[in-house]
Amino acid sequence: MCGIAGIIDINRRAADRRGLAKMCDQLEHRGPDDAGIYVNGHAALGQRRLSIIDLSPSGHQPMSNEDGSIWITFNGEIYNFRELREMLIANGHVFSSNTDTETIVHAYEEFGDHCVDHLRGMFAFGIWDTKQQRLLLARDRIGKKPLFYTLAEGQFLFASELQALTVHPIVRREIDLNSIDDYLTYGYIPPPKSIFKGVYKLPPAHTLTLSVTDSPEDPSTQRYWQLDYNQKLSFASDDDAADGLTEVLTEAVRLRMVSDVPIGALLSGGIDSSVVVALMSQLNSGPVETFSIGFQDRHFNELPHARMVADRYGTKHHELVVEPNAVEVLPTLVRHYGEPYADSSAVPSYYVSQLTRQHVTVALNGDGGDESFAGYDRYLGNQVADLYRHIPGFVRKGLIEPLLRFVPESLPRRNRLRQARRFVEVAAQETGKRY
Repeated sequence: MCGIAGIIDINRRAADRRGLAKMCDQLEHRGPDDAGIYVNGHAALGQRRLSIIDLSPSGHQPMSNEDGSIWITFNGEIYNFRELREMLIANGHVFSSNTDTETIVHAYEEFGDHCVDHLRGMFAFGIWDTKQQRLLLARDRIGKKPLFYTLAEGQFLFASELQALTVHPIVRREIDLNSIDDYLTYGYIPPPKSIFKGVYKLPPAHTLTLSVTDSPEDPSTQRYWQLDYNQKLSFASDDDAADGLTEVLTEAVRLRMVSDVPIGALLSGGIDSSVVVALMSQLNSGPVETFSIGFQDRHFNELPHARMVADRYGTKHHELVVEPNAVEVLPTLVRHYGEPYADSSAVPSYYVSQLTRQHVTVALNGDGGDESFAGYDRYLGNQVADLYRHIPGFVRKGLIEPLLRFVPESLPRRNRLRQARRFVEVAAQETGKRY
């Protein structure tokens, strides 16, 4: 990952280079390989780079087009940049590097703000168009890469992380009580709000534009993509559906393995990460490096499952058994999250990332699989709730719920009866909320 930041003075005063440098210093952990600042009058872009594609100096950011009229600071990866590059070269664009970053610059020249429609990847970037005196910010469709912004005292600031904004003296750290309410409701603060008043997240699949004209206007956001639930694929059989899914997953893994630095995988032993490792092993010429974290408590220790997968695919496997000390790592986690976030996996994720970084720069994982394929217990709870509401009330209250009191909580963790009790309790709660 990289870190990006920028300052645009909408009153056309000289951009605050010193303030931008402090913002970029806060992002050093995101990009330890290189740093750069571009200043042109009232516009300034900054970057901290983690080198993944084209490790040469030609990958230095902020980066421009041939005549220096378009400048970009970019965080992320564009998986289809090679295909885009070939198309843009055929249209007359001249490249000076092999980076995916430069592909975005020329795509902006070719398509304007609609360049985002052609990008497959995870990204957050800022483009300053010197001719139009205009800023374009963009965030990827799912929102994997973060991007925060604020407008204060005639200056528009943006950055990859909250602490990079709050280090600037014009940004007030005033807590938004409505955001606290959102956090307690959802377990996180949904965009566009953040924990601080006047500081916002650019939502996923959105762009933001800001024109510095004689009559400055507030930043404008636009949504450029939305998942279409009306398009449904039909398959002749379950086997055909499985083959189609395998094809899509294989392509996704192949695209994400494009890298000029060592790459590995986080392996928990669950279905999602195991599928990723299996596909990487098929696509890689040598053994895949895999990384797993274990715990002394056998109820939370997934190392045996991870070892089975590692042995099956002949990976170069790394393990670390830890006694997590949440108090010890809490200051680090709070700093990097920047705002309240109910992530139960924060501590183990921190430790496995530490282990992984000792060996590789990029690691694939199975995040998002449960959301896409209904892997969480609560999804089954919702299904049970739909069935439960059709049972007559006198049966629910008079028979089912009294019987559940006799199911002991001490039954084994994976006991089906205990799970049934939990699902029916969820169903009862959902029924009360929804009906």
